[in-house]
Amino acid sequence: MAEITAALVRELREATGAGMMDCKKALTEAAGDMEAAIDWLRTKGLSQAAKKSGRTTAEGLVGVASAKNRAAMVEVNAETDFVGRNEAFQAFVEQVAHVALEVGDDLDAIKAGKVPSGRTVADELTHLIATIGENMAIRRAKVLSVESGVVASYVHSALRPGIGKIGVLAALEAPSESDALLTLGRQIGMHVAATRPAALDVASVDPESLERERAVLIEQARESGKPEAIIEKMVEGRIRKFYEEVVLLEQVWVLDGESRVVKVVKEAGAKLVGFERFQLGEGIEKEESDFAAEVAAAAGTK
Repeated sequence: MAEITAALVRELREATGAGMMDCKKALTEAAGDMEAAIDWLRTKGLSQAAKKSGRTTAEGLVGVASAKNRAAMVEVNAETDFVGRNEAFQAFVEQVAHVALEVGDDLDAIKAGKVPSGRTVADELTHLIATIGENMAIRRAKVLSVESGVVASYVHSALRPGIGKIGVLAALEAPSESDALLTLGRQIGMHVAATRPAALDVASVDPESLERERAVLIEQARESGKPEAIIEKMVEGRIRKFYEEVVLLEQVWVLDGESRVVKVVKEAGAKLVGFERFQLGEGIEKEESDFAAEVAAAAGTK
């Protein structure tokens, strides 16, 4: 058996794009034979998956899973929208959401969790990459829970129950769980999906965002030429308007166009203690590509 040196591992990694530990294991399994190690990686789907790891993943799906007083939401990305319609991919997103519901929203813990196939989430993802042929990634997860009340979930334009491109969790504390409270939670999810609030309450507004907004409003007010005392009142009035736009509890309830969300929740005998909104691909810089140019290049005409 050949010695498994660092240089040998590095050579295999460069040839296949697989991870260092996978390369070391492959070489050990193949008794140091490079070609046999490459074949071992290929049979495990590790070589193909690693080669795709540099590709941008901005498509995919958001998935939710719920249990009593608890709900989880995950975003799993792929390269193209086409994969989001793949039943195997959809099933994987559901499985990841259920694992998150059990273990929490730490990504390492989720990847170590088991899915029905018996594989870990990480291994199942590698298998799926090799099978479907696109790079994929578990981007983020969030779990909300309450001691008493409900954590409702809402998926906008769901492809199937709990799977879509925009998902929302809403945590409501109340003396007990009820169908009416769950309905309210789902309505809050619809509201959040539409209005995209940045904070739950005024105290939760990001201080830097608030100061930037205040600075802009001060400059706008000063252009009026009014005295500083008047400007200060103008700015405070506009800050209140800013809160009404970005703070969930201060927003106008979309279902009636009149009430404040805080009033709707209070009248239901509940307290809104948290929410989360995932929109597929938000914040990911997508690569722009010229498909016609790519085809021409592949054909050797450009």
